[in-house]
Amino acid sequence: MEIKVLGSGCPNCKRLLANVEAAVKELGIKADIRYVTDFMDIVNAGIMHTPGLIVDDQIVSTGRVINVEDIKRLLK
Repeated sequence: MEIKVLGSGCPNCKRLLANVEAAVKELGIKADIRYVTDFMDIVNAGIMHTPGLIVDDQIVSTGRVINVEDIKRLLK
């Protein structure tokens, strides 16, 4: 599983990254988690509002910080 958190490095983006890491750890799954901060990579991924969350090349969230429980539901 590949998970990308896309953002500028703002506190909300970092909070989403931490929530993703916690969800993956709690579920005990293997995932390649990448934090993408390059503006062009974010735009090319189709994210217009950060933070963005992409799971296996599918955009699952933009413009908000999802909590750990919601991320776990997305990843199951």
